[in-house]
Amino acid sequence: MAERSTYLIGLIGSGIGTSFSPELHHREADRHHIRLVYRILDIDGHGDPADALVGLLHAAQDSGFDGLNITHPCKQLVVPHLDRLSEDAAALGAVNTVVFSDGRTVGHNTDVTGFGSSFVRALPDAPRRRVVQLGAGGAGAAVAHAMLRMGTEHLYIVDTDIRRAAGLAKALAARAGTAQVTSAGSAELARLLADADGLVHATPTGMVGHPGMPLPAALLRNGLWVADIVYRPMLTELLTAARAVGARTLGGGGMVALQAADAFQLFTGLEPHRELMLADVALLASAGR
Repeated sequence: MAERSTYLIGLIGSGIGTSFSPELHHREADRHHIRLVYRILDIDGHGDPADALVGLLHAAQDSGFDGLNITHPCKQLVVPHLDRLSEDAAALGAVNTVVFSDGRTVGHNTDVTGFGSSFVRALPDAPRRRVVQLGAGGAGAAVAHAMLRMGTEHLYIVDTDIRRAAGLAKALAARAGTAQVTSAGSAELARLLADADGLVHATPTGMVGHPGMPLPAALLRNGLWVADIVYRPMLTELLTAARAVGARTLGGGGMVALQAADAFQLFTGLEPHRELMLADVALLASAGR
């Protein structure tokens, strides 16, 4: 793959016109002196999301695309329509990167590696024995998997959809070894956070178009670290409130940069400039992109 000089990539999802992904991939391609065209394939206005996704997936493959990034709400919907899954993608039942190779579609999940790498860079010494996570969707599945991989011994999954939280907890627990994964309702947050090392936020609350806090600020405290996967804005209301009480924080910018770096490597076979991609996200965010 690395001997090629031109690539065609796309992003499938809903409301993705302001995504950083095209610019991140274009900038990294320029650093490698290759041509990479990155297209936005928004499913909004195309009827049922599942039907729109399948249509765009097949159209992209037939049109000579080399691969696709997949985002909300398609990360789980795309799984049944792929020929093969990576180990992480299969374990999670969620895909954010599809590579077209030899007529086959191969699904990967770089959200797992992107979040894990971002966490280790920003909070390398943070305790993570007991962690509470808000959100059990496709992105939530990825970051939960990453936390368990980083040694979390007891992970509590909380979601407004209690059945979805229970389903994710059950699926993770089956592969978690000695770690415990438990689902819980929002009413239990105060009790869980009182003894937790950290909080991971993996819902859309706080992002552009979905302002607000995913939990009462009074539940945050000094000694608790808070990781938010939202990156637009980079400093969410949750992170602002966490910093106000002395909590250590991790924003979503690192995850978006590093998952893009891993996807770029899958698409092209080239080693990405991860530090420069992290700087690109910071630059795009400061420019209001």
